[in-house]
Parts: sequence; structure tokens; C-alpha cells
Amino acid sequence: MKNRLLFALLFVSMYGFCQDVHLFIGTYTGTGSKGIYVYRFNTSTGKATWVSNTDSLVNPSFLSTSANGKFLYSVSESGGKFPGKINAFSFDKKKGQLTFINAQTSGGDNPCYVSITKDGKWVAVGNYSGGNLSVFKTNTNGSLKPSAQFIQHRGIGPNTGRQEQAHVHSTVFSPDEKYLFVPDLGIDKVMVYKFNGSSNLPLEPATVPYVETQPGSGPRHFTFHPNKRFAYLIQELTGQVEVFKYDKGSLTSVQLIATHGIDFKGQPGSADIHLSPDGKFLYASNRGEENNIAIFAVNQSTGMLEAKGYQSTLGRKPRNFCIDPTGNFLLVANQDSGNIVIFKRDQETGMLSPTGEEIKIPKPVCLQMMK
Repeated sequence: MKNRLLFALLFVSMYGFCQDVHLFIGTYTGTGSKGIYVYRFNTSTGKATWVSNTDSLVNPSFLSTSANGKFLYSVSESGGKFPGKINAFSFDKKKGQLTFINAQTSGGDNPCYVSITKDGKWVAVGNYSGGNLSVFKTNTNGSLKPSAQFIQHRGIGPNTGRQEQAHVHSTVFSPDEKYLFVPDLGIDKVMVYKFNGSSNLPLEPATVPYVETQPGSGPRHFTFHPNKRFAYLIQELTGQVEVFKYDKGSLTSVQLIATHGIDFKGQPGSADIHLSPDGKFLYASNRGEENNIAIFAVNQSTGMLEAKGYQSTLGRKPRNFCIDPTGNFLLVANQDSGNIVIFKRDQETGMLSPTGEEIKIPKPVCLQMMK
């Protein structure tokens, strides 16, 4: 009897442990935030528990974790006298602690996005104010070598207040990592580069080197459907999602749909975009006057979207958000109200409901999870 009880307790303990993932939170510093925060998040209960944080990093506003769970890379979003940087950390899963390894200058002012290849050998960073991107090779210990390649974008858009020059907003590898897609808010284009990780200069323009979006749309973040046949682009300045068919580096636009209701008359401020793990629903965050998450159903045959509803983020200026690996919860970082709100996600309808759980951190910007 004692052995059975012990076995049951061990099973419950192990099951509970398996439900925990690590949640990393990137922030803007200077207003009380300490940098990058590490939490344990339970994908069954939706509860988050603080584990550790950094204490000397400047504006780690965007993060990316390696596929092997050993490393994390962050930007330091700064410029001018304090050039933008890309930072490398090792991560101890047992202790839940980050250890700084090294940093390299990002090649431009105010880096705002970082991504890493699945093998962990290459890191790409987009510099918003610089209007450029850089790629870095990593060493076996996760440290960053100096920039291997730098590419400058040039051009303007019709929105003179926001599109006075190029503004790279994300750097997204294709699922097979043969291409790098780079939405540029300033020039209304998604630039497309072939990627060859075995080359010292891994990027070159694709056969079709860019896709133009509507003038003044402001392309921002970009993501692929799990079936790899569709891609989705959120446009910050017009508050729209553009749907593309995807095939071997080629994008074909099939739909443009608003992230807000037909009665909304204010200035859009769309930010982030993610699909549910099963690919059945797409979510988009709206800042400005809306402060909500738009919810769309995805047609699995065509990739096209149907608006299903809107959920208040219960805070101000929602930036990045994430969905946990099980698809049970969606977490939103509200930058200006300093709260990360945890929503339960109905996997059948896609709708969100507040759990009452939230994390209070000054200026949260980016959320990333690691199994």
C-alpha cells in the first residue's frame, strides 16, 4: 500500500513538473524594471511564479530562445551615444537563471527584434531606427561573433510622421530556414532574402526580393501557419492583417482584413500576431484607443480569416503576447499599465476569458516561453 501511495505521489509530482514551462519577459528599463524576468508558468492552472531576473541590462525589449533551451538572446533597444546591442545568455533550466555571456553591437539604432535558427548557429536582428538588419554567427558556447553581414534598407512611405525612412520591424526565418522575411514599416515592403547557413555571407536577395503592401500600411510582425502553406502579416499603421499563400519563398496575397470592428474610427496601432498551436485561430494585438486582442478563425483550406471577436487586454498598450505550448492560455504584456494578463483560451471557439491571474512588472514588452 505504501509503495502504491509513493508511486502515485511521484506520478502526480512528475506530471505537475511537466506542466511547467519557463516564461521570459523582456522590458524597458529606467522606470523600475530590472531587465529580463524569468517565471515558471503552469500550463494547467495558468499560474506564474517568479524565479529570477537580470539586474543590469538596458531595454531588453525583445527576446528569442534557442531550440535546445540552453541560450537566450535579447536586444538592448538603444541608440545614438549608446549603440544598440544584441546580448547572449546561457540558461540553467534547473535553477531558472540566466547568465550573461557576451554582447555585440547590433549595427543600427534601436534593435527591436531578434530570431535564431533551429540549430542555434545564426541570430538575426532588426534595427528599427537604423532601418537595417544584421546576422551573427554563434560559437558553441552560445556567445556571439561580430556581425557577419549587414544590410541597409532605403526608402520612405506616405505617412510622413512614421515613414520618413526605412524601419525594419522583424526578422523571421521561414519554416525550412531557407529564407528570411523582413517586414519594413517605413517602406511598406516585406523584404525576402535567401538564407544559406553554410556561407560566411548567408543572405542574398530572393528571386522575388520583396512584396509590397498597401501604401501607408506599415508592415510590422510576420508569422507562418503550422501547415507551412500560409503566412500572416500585421500592419501597424492601418490596423490590418494580410494573408498570404506561401510556397518556397514566394508570397501571394489572398486577403486583407481589419483588426478592429467596423464601428472603430480611431487611429489603429496594431502590434503583434500569433496563431494557436493547432493553427485554427489567429490573434492580433491592438494598442492606441483599442487595447484589445482581435480573434480570428482560420480557414484550414484557404488560410483566410474570419473575425470572431475582441477581448480587452485589461491594461494599456498591449505589445507582444504569447500562447502557451498547450494552447490553454494566452498572456498579454500591457506596456503602459505594467501588467501581464493571463487569459484562458477556449480551444474550440478561440475566445478568451480572464483568469484573474496577472503579473505586475514595469514596462513589459516581450513574452517568450520555453518548454
